Amino acid sequence: MGLIAIGDIHGCAATLEALLERLAPTADDHLLFVGDYIDRGPDSKRVIDQLLALREDVPCTFLRGNHEAMMIEYLDAGAFNLWQMNGGVSTLQSYAGDGSGEFVIPNAHADFVRNTKLYHETDEFFFVHAGLKANLSIQENLDRGDEQTFLWERGHLEANSFAWEKPVVCGHTPQPEPINRERLLNIDTGCVYHTRPGMGRLTAVHLPEREFVFADFVG
Repeated sequence: MGLIAIGDIHGCAATLEALLERLAPTADDHLLFVGDYIDRGPDSKRVIDQLLALREDVPCTFLRGNHEAMMIEYLDAGAFNLWQMNGGVSTLQSYAGDGSGEFVIPNAHADFVRNTKLYHETDEFFFVHAGLKANLSIQENLDRGDEQTFLWERGHLEANSFAWEKPVVCGHTPQPEPINRERLLNIDTGCVYHTRPGMGRLTAVHLPEREFVFADFVG
């Protein structure tokens, strides 16, 4: 089985389609998405439609990003301020396709977001959306169970060394190029930030080979 990790999509449905065409995954592969499927980009609804269809044919694991966490807070508790400041309006607009200005989030989409995982672990890699505390082992991070770390952490990007037992694969913090260190892979290459110099690609990586596949932003 081929394991392929895919970075932050952020509503870039056409770019996701282009990347999947390049990857051409089959039922023998396992696609691991590191989260942030929604917000900021042009069509979050279509992204989730694509992912729901994809999992019918290809084994998939969907991690929770901080943007999914904010959407869950909106769905379950009506909290909107933080989500609004972080691109939630674009997501809601994608559910108002009939031009009425009203939006309806289908139950299947709400369930998809709620059922995302905080992390995934294999014998060789640990996958999480944002990262982990670099000075703690993976097990120590898990024992702390701090969702804020899993969803929002950035401090590991400045670390010179890691206490982790195995490589950690994450996204969350966009980079012009993937970070490919012995114990850290960051595969968020800022697809939705295509107007910024050096950004604007959606990235996948074949594991354990660490072979990268890119798709440039498609509007």
